[in-house]
Amino acid sequence: MDILEFVMQVVLGITSLLLTLLILLHKGRGGGLSDMFGGGMSSAMGSSGLAERNLNRFTVVLALVWFVAIVALGLITKFQGI
Repeated sequence: MDILEFVMQVVLGITSLLLTLLILLHKGRGGGLSDMFGGGMSSAMGSSGLAERNLNRFTVVLALVWFVAIVALGLITKFQGI
């Protein structure tokens, strides 16, 4: 059970960092971190919405993995004492 808990903690840490990064990369309404990486320039050129849709999908999937890791760690912690 200790190995499973360690693996879930690693998954939680990695997904937390990636989720933070992906949320910051989303297109803002008025400049932000997404403009630092070229988001402002691409919106001025009339960029395709495909990249933004794929970013949204990847963010949602990663958020679901993060949620499952949280629930799994909670269940492991709850039933570890039994």
